[in-house]
Amino acid sequence: MIFVYVISQKATNRMAMEDWQHSGSTISVVFTRICKAIASLSQTFIKPPNFDAIPDEIRWNPKYYPYFQNCVGAIDGTHIAANAPADVANNFRGRKSTVTSNMLAICSFDMLFTYVVTGWEGAVHDSRVLTTQLEDPTSGFPHPPPGKYYLVDSGYSNKPGFLASFRNVPYHLRDARRRAGGINGPTELFNYRHASLHNCIERCFGVLKARFPILRYMTNFSLIRQREIAMCCCVLHNFIRLHNRGDPLFDRYGVDGVMPPSDFDSDDDAPSSSGTARDQGANSQNNNNFANDMQDRIMFEMYLNYN
Repeated sequence: MIFVYVISQKATNRMAMEDWQHSGSTISVVFTRICKAIASLSQTFIKPPNFDAIPDEIRWNPKYYPYFQNCVGAIDGTHIAANAPADVANNFRGRKSTVTSNMLAICSFDMLFTYVVTGWEGAVHDSRVLTTQLEDPTSGFPHPPPGKYYLVDSGYSNKPGFLASFRNVPYHLRDARRRAGGINGPTELFNYRHASLHNCIERCFGVLKARFPILRYMTNFSLIRQREIAMCCCVLHNFIRLHNRGDPLFDRYGVDGVMPPSDFDSDDDAPSSSGTARDQGANSQNNNNFANDMQDRIMFEMYLNYN
């Protein structure tokens, strides 16, 4: 209970001492022991998606099916509060100059994390984190089989296994809702539905940070412990989702299109270059052409059936 108290109340060691009437050393030992134990369960509760099945959230929704029938999840990064030593603090300062760490995650469309990597410096862009994980054979990254893909936003490359949105076209749900004229053309329709489906990862992050305020107000733990704490929160997130489908936070954020409040994250994470996400990765031109053709095919099929 001490561990849950600390991560859900953003409590310091001194606050825990007063509330639980134990010494600071006892609080620290118990917290560390439980933190390590829960983090060790990550492979038990954070598992790769079923690549063979079409998610129900896609299969039974005409906005997404059959266009995204080969989609197996959504990828994005989020910034969580960090407490870094002064000599490395600048490495953890993101676009908003706040000291944060970067967490990359994949989620299924029923809001379960299927892959999580924590502890990257806040100054590192999401696309670099993903590229590093893809290139590391020990990372455990769940590579989708040929023909399957994850949804990513335009901050990432459009390539086999990763279906990106179009750049320089309204993308975020709030952008589409502000437009008086509604959807304008096939690329806007594609981006709007892509964003609507990809939004599940933002809602996962919303649940995670609402339930565990320590991710927004990290206290004075070592960087290694902070990385473990973030992983523990993701493990507990999945445990609750699996065993309590009536959880009020999941009910609140589980509605398609709900936009969680932003704290450290920015809507302008994508690089400000021209064109679309397909402009990156020219060294793999054949693979890129295949991915771009798939992006175009989905876009035109979707627009052809749009009322």
